[in-house]
Amino acid sequence: MKISTLFAVTLALVCASAASPGAAAFSQAPTATALPGDSIYQLDMPLVDQDGRHLFLAERRGQPQLISMFYTSCQYVCPLIIDTLQKTEHALAPAERTRLQVLLVSFDPDTDTPLVLKNVASERHVQTPRWLLAQTEATNVRKLAAVLGIQYRQLQNHDFNHTSVLILLDGDGRMVARTEKLGAADPVFIAEVVRVLAQ
Repeated sequence: MKISTLFAVTLALVCASAASPGAAAFSQAPTATALPGDSIYQLDMPLVDQDGRHLFLAERRGQPQLISMFYTSCQYVCPLIIDTLQKTEHALAPAERTRLQVLLVSFDPDTDTPLVLKNVASERHVQTPRWLLAQTEATNVRKLAAVLGIQYRQLQNHDFNHTSVLILLDGDGRMVARTEKLGAADPVFIAEVVRVLAQ
């Protein structure tokens, strides 16, 4: 499925706001080749992963990737997101699986410290370092959610109401497919993952 005009416009607006005088400035290492205009890696976004490692979103460039957003204190939907990501992986051949990265970015950077993320990674037996559980500043959470088309809001009890979606990125960070089916692997989505991995 092709990237919509709405996505391209959203990405341009978010990147423009990040470059505005009032935005925090971060220095990102230059990429060897120019990024496509519809790549989410255009976002100059710092992350901190479950091991406390600092990196930029664009460092994930190079391999296809599944991306979603979650928060660790969620008791219902977010564990299902992780389960569905794992079931999607298990539907692939072993050789395909090793070439697929997974990124989960927290809605809740105040709570989801690297230690908390590491504990969840261990409890859920995710395959690090292919899997990255990460946090970023709240302003960057909003930017990434906008670009990915994920809606969320924090409730009075500090939980989050949010869109639950798995998104497939190609090696250059372009959105290729998405699914909102949780609990079981989506055959249509898996077919797109296999197709992208074969390129």
